[in-house]
Amino acid sequence: MITGHKVSHSNVKNKRWFYPNLHKKKFYIPEEDKWINLTVSSDGIRTINKKGILNAMKVARQKGYTKQ
Repeated sequence: MITGHKVSHSNVKNKRWFYPNLHKKKFYIPEEDKWINLTVSSDGIRTINKKGILNAMKVARQKGYTKQ
């Protein structure tokens, strides 16, 4: 989450929150023959589609983003 301002036409600034674009998505892992449910951002979905689910999970575990 990031904070910022909503700015009106008259330049009045009000506090607001910017939330990440999260989605609940189901991915299939053919090597393990199972489905997993993940809550990922839109950018994360693009990364998984580009690199593959196993490579993306390996990098996420190295960075400490997931539980094992």
